[in-house]
Amino acid sequence: MASRAEPLPVALLGAGGIATAYVQALARTGALRLAAVVDPNPAARARYQEVAPTFASVDALLAARLPLAAALVLTPPDTHEALSTVLLQNGLHVLCEKPLAPGIAAAERMLAAAKHAGRRLMMGSKFRYTPDVARAKELLDQGQCGDVVMYENVFCSHVDMTRRWNAQPVHSGGGVLIDNGCHSVDLARFLLGPIARVQAQFGRSCQPLLVEDTARLLFRSRSEALGSIDLSWSVHKETDAYVRIHGNRGTLEVGWKASRFKPVGGTWEMFGHGYDKVAAFAAQLADFAACVRDGAPGVIGDADAMASVVVVDCAYKSAAEERWIAVPADGTC
Repeated sequence: MASRAEPLPVALLGAGGIATAYVQALARTGALRLAAVVDPNPAARARYQEVAPTFASVDALLAARLPLAAALVLTPPDTHEALSTVLLQNGLHVLCEKPLAPGIAAAERMLAAAKHAGRRLMMGSKFRYTPDVARAKELLDQGQCGDVVMYENVFCSHVDMTRRWNAQPVHSGGGVLIDNGCHSVDLARFLLGPIARVQAQFGRSCQPLLVEDTARLLFRSRSEALGSIDLSWSVHKETDAYVRIHGNRGTLEVGWKASRFKPVGGTWEMFGHGYDKVAAFAAQLADFAACVRDGAPGVIGDADAMASVVVVDCAYKSAAEERWIAVPADGTC
């Protein structure tokens, strides 16, 4: 095992598009070191052959008996449970990209496996690690907006999903609601607290997919804030801010390039520098490393990961049954 002064050796599972940003983030943080790459696709592995040892499967990785401390699971959601469980059972801590699992039962089994193994399983959710989001949370906690009344989140951008696994339900567990919606749900919970009720609707299908490409999620938080979340792969909503929060004392906007706050009767006050994906991943990796090294609680805990899965599950149930669904506190829906 590496000393405290050395970066922790990690394996990366899933060398697809998102892996590029993670590898860049690993170089930035210095807390973790890429020690192995696993992907069944030879072309994907070839991109990293000069960076770290590569393997076609997790079994081959484990057979090599490398001195690893942890693993990053960046594969499609249908593989998360099996891969994370075998890694945990072999003594590795695991950072698993969102969604933790495409269903409640699988997520529960994963967290139970981590507890049994005495290892940390953390869900990746990058927006919590964006400085502008963290500052917005501070302003809310300080009461700068007063009582939050309305919350708006927009993740809508035209992306051709016809050849991507994210739109193949056998791999993804759903469409834009589970793919982008996991980020939206975690953001809303981070800023407002637990979600009490949800109502979801799917929009007109504009791409020949087996899953929804547009969705609107309405919710009420346990703090009585009303929220709306717009998600789409087929329309682009031109907006500088991806989160707007309206309270009885002020308004907050968290933006792609900068963020701002305006008290009632006052003027806009700018803060932050917008969204930087690699920087957010680097902060997330540093937090994960602290959890592994020091047993730190981490920005995202087990309850946060589980709640994200539960709320999304309730949203799909709402869309199917065309009604509001109460989000239970006991992890079922």
